[in-house]
Amino acid sequence: MPSIREQFAAATAPQKQLASWWHFAGYLAIMAILIRAGFISQRIASSSASAGSSGQLIDHAQAIRSYFISIAANILITYYCWVGVHWRGGTLTDLTGGRWKTWKSVAVDVAIAIPFWLVWEAAAWAVVSLLALLGPDEASSVAGMLPKSPLEVLLWIAVSVVAGLCEEIQSRGYLQKQLHALSGSIVVAVLVQGAIFGLMHSYQGWKKIIVIAVLGVLYGTLAAWRRNLRANMLAHAWSDVWNGWLRMLIWP
Repeated sequence: MPSIREQFAAATAPQKQLASWWHFAGYLAIMAILIRAGFISQRIASSSASAGSSGQLIDHAQAIRSYFISIAANILITYYCWVGVHWRGGTLTDLTGGRWKTWKSVAVDVAIAIPFWLVWEAAAWAVVSLLALLGPDEASSVAGMLPKSPLEVLLWIAVSVVAGLCEEIQSRGYLQKQLHALSGSIVVAVLVQGAIFGLMHSYQGWKKIIVIAVLGVLYGTLAAWRRNLRANMLAHAWSDVWNGWLRMLIWP
């Protein structure tokens, strides 16, 4: 196994661009559109709440529709990332760092993902607690999106798995590596992708953006250390399943 010094040297070594400048600009433009749409949806929901509505981002009747939109959007954006890499002669491995080859490698990544998720949860709790000192979160709630029926739970798990795979490829596989290549600094790459990852969740309001940005930095740090996304994907998918459904089932 490589030493810590060798792992650090590998993580900070100069990187080549995965995709062209114009393809990267297109990715940032897509992100800008989604971020703006999120802020608009939050503003509309907040205005409706002021007028006496439920204060939810969406009505629960629209939950299943939102699940399919989320799955489709994640797959399409991931495909866009892959196309840019493919046009430069790259492969999916350049984005993900490779797949599992043995059961031992699966066990190693699970053993990494579990304590990472615990750190992730602790970090989320700490940031939420600090932000609570600034006053209550006045953003419209996303609770209406969470599953209730058995069908919704199954679809939520599908959403979580797709998000765990696709968002890691987009943010840590594509965005972070592109930023590393362009800036020459893994620290800059991890911090900037974390900020953009937080902003991608603009529909949840500013406080949630800050929380998710911090968590995005943690994901980026793990990806830089491991040089693959396998543990990231496991932790990400599980955290979405846990926070969106299972935690409420165990601790209602």
